[in-house]
Amino acid sequence: MTRHQHETHPEIVKRLKRAEGHLKSVIAMIEGGRPCLDIAQQLQAVEKAITNAKRTLIQDHLDHCLEDTVGALPRDQRQSIDEFKSITKYL
Repeated sequence: MTRHQHETHPEIVKRLKRAEGHLKSVIAMIEGGRPCLDIAQQLQAVEKAITNAKRTLIQDHLDHCLEDTVGALPRDQRQSIDEFKSITKYL
């Protein structure tokens, strides 16, 4: 299998490791009987880190892989691709 690496992958790994750390904290908090509010705040941090990693990965894929596949397009066809890339920011 060919190695697939983009410039943003180290940033994505960093975000996922942050999520991993938050998740370990959540498990320890539950096992330690911490208040639900504290646990919910940590879970929110886990979700945010994973969401940001996913968003970065998708945007990077669109910016590189999709562009390479589609190639140069006339302006009227380009608008649909640009709109698609923009709307994925809301995933």
